[in-house]
Amino acid sequence: MNRIIIICLLITSLLLGCKENQSTKLTTSYTPEQIKTASKKANDFFDAAFDEYVSRSPMTQTYLGIKTDYTKLDDISPENEAREIDSLKAKLASLKKNINFEMLDEQTQLSYRLFEYGAQLKIDGYQYQWHNYPVNQMFGTHADLPAFMINIHTVKDSNDAKAYIARLVAFQDVFTQLVKNLKIREEKQIIAPKFVFPMVISDCKNILKGIPFEKNSKVKSTLLEDFTTKIATLKLAPAQSQQLTKQAEQALIANVQPAYLQLISYLEQLEKKADTKDGVWKFPDGNNYYKYALKATTTTDLTPEQIYQTGLSEVARIHEEMRGVMKQVDFKSDSLKAFFKFMKNDPQFYFPNNKEGKQQYLATATAIIDTMRMHLDDLFLTKPKAAIVVKPVEPFREQSAGTAFYQDPAPDGSRPGIYYVNLFNMTTAANYEMEALAYHEGIPGHHMQLSIAQELKPMPKFRKYGGYYIGYYTAYVEGWALYSEQLGKEIGFYKNPYSNFGRLSMELWRACRLVVDVGLHDKKWTREAAIKYLQDNTPASDLECKKSIERYIVMPSQATAYKVGMMKILELRNAAKAALKDQFDIREFHDVVLKYGSVPLDVLQENVHLWVERKKNKGQKNP
Repeated sequence: MNRIIIICLLITSLLLGCKENQSTKLTTSYTPEQIKTASKKANDFFDAAFDEYVSRSPMTQTYLGIKTDYTKLDDISPENEAREIDSLKAKLASLKKNINFEMLDEQTQLSYRLFEYGAQLKIDGYQYQWHNYPVNQMFGTHADLPAFMINIHTVKDSNDAKAYIARLVAFQDVFTQLVKNLKIREEKQIIAPKFVFPMVISDCKNILKGIPFEKNSKVKSTLLEDFTTKIATLKLAPAQSQQLTKQAEQALIANVQPAYLQLISYLEQLEKKADTKDGVWKFPDGNNYYKYALKATTTTDLTPEQIYQTGLSEVARIHEEMRGVMKQVDFKSDSLKAFFKFMKNDPQFYFPNNKEGKQQYLATATAIIDTMRMHLDDLFLTKPKAAIVVKPVEPFREQSAGTAFYQDPAPDGSRPGIYYVNLFNMTTAANYEMEALAYHEGIPGHHMQLSIAQELKPMPKFRKYGGYYIGYYTAYVEGWALYSEQLGKEIGFYKNPYSNFGRLSMELWRACRLVVDVGLHDKKWTREAAIKYLQDNTPASDLECKKSIERYIVMPSQATAYKVGMMKILELRNAAKAALKDQFDIREFHDVVLKYGSVPLDVLQENVHLWVERKKNKGQKNP
């Protein structure tokens, strides 16, 4: 969980440290053999840098399906973070000293520039290492570790089960580091707003419910239930199964429980110092931090005011399209607010708020993804091999988690991609938004983009697995997912006008984010003012408006990525269509967008322009 529109074909010196388009700077004085040798040297360097980082991160290993340090958790101390930044600085210096950019082939030149950009962006952000909330209602060690154990730590044999127990023991050390990190932020007056604390404390207490924490409980705790379910599939001897279960219970009592009680105790004290100021403008050097956050999120130099004005313009445009849907369904009023109220409250738009309704939602979401899968040949040349499943958010975190999110698959195929939907309250899970949400999180959205990136060959690992080390660009990733929602409309889905309204409502939501994110973090809006803006301008429930604003408060800038990225992809597609006319092939365009992995938006623009020029000049190879 937390985690663009540079307007030129050439990579600017500000972003990528060069003054001309390096992708076309291959010098003819080098022989093919020299270029091949130099490119191999560079790619070996990139993979070695990635592998070295992974060797220091047991949890990243597990995400990638590697079991080398399967008994360990990550070191989250500031000393370790400093070591990682020093390592990245050394790698960047080595790259510049030892790799001759001009000798590289085109794809490796792009890798060089992306490594340089991603590393420098992370190094630049280190000055703001404390400018965040590592414990909040959206994500954090308190929620991420249980989710990691449940969803990522697989148990294929008894050794995996013993590793699970060892990791439960390790919770205590990690939480001790976490509390120290929070205390450093407290000294710097970086404390989450007051509304965060009750939710986080509640999530922590949920982990400590059930057996073995509550002896008289009739149900197992979340982690014990997960552990026993996993070892039940191993067909162990009853005595061995009982022994492992007993060891897990001991680790939960002796290590996990004290870890959470320590955090809860500290949070209850910290809550007394929390205020109701919601934007990062309250941080030391908060305004510059927000500008950095916007740049990191959008990969552009757009100012807060430019993003804000874009949001206002897009909100007005989408409202007009919604009025068209009102006419299509013969709504009796001309008031958009009246239509919003109708969509919020009419029972036809919601499944029953019970177990059967939740199962119906999951089955319908799966069917939507399966139907879209049948049309992929019309849209894509490259398709993912990884499977995808739809799952509800786990009970221990469903009250505070977002509406939906995606977890990428394990590269070795041992774990599918997971589209999570939050079904805690079915009265907020509108069925008219199901299509758009499934296209966004599943196919052709996040699952297509992230799985294809993993499966690309040849590609340096830092590009295939963007985000684990360097190179996760939110505007590209979320821009593609939002673009995917519209793509469904363009190939004939959203046949029900209300579903098309759902698509528009979700795009409207992303446009409103541009307004409220800047409002909160730059214009000093209150949480209440931001909530009211969403209530007045969207059909979302009051609860959804509240939860979403609370999300944007603890994740500054992240919400701006969706619309900025989508608008860039559409801009590039329209430009390519205009340039190529009858030669334009949507499948080839999507290949260009997806086959380079996660990239800054100006690099995406350059890749598309290069494809267009080569396609226009027949006989040249496409990139």
